[in-house]
Amino acid sequence: MTISPISTTKLPLAQTGEVRPGPQTAIDKLGQTFATALDGLNATQLNSDQLIARLAAGEDVDIHTVMIAAEQTEVAFRVAVAMRDQLVQAYQEMLRIQV
Repeated sequence: MTISPISTTKLPLAQTGEVRPGPQTAIDKLGQTFATALDGLNATQLNSDQLIARLAAGEDVDIHTVMIAAEQTEVAFRVAVAMRDQLVQAYQEMLRIQV
């Protein structure tokens, strides 16, 4: 069994003319990510509310479907709150930085 040597090729680094994204681009991406998460939370909340209303109206809706939708909404809400807490914590850390 032959063992091939480790390659010594260098990893490509940023080109000299390549434009790196600035801090504002990162902030925009973070805002888009948070907006996407909130949109997902809103969609699950609307779905859960609709199923609960149909169940309360006496329509033929499986109770397990309603419970699963409610739990999905709760999980999505907890994720959104955790994201918010992390953003607040990061903001507070930024305020503590001495310039």
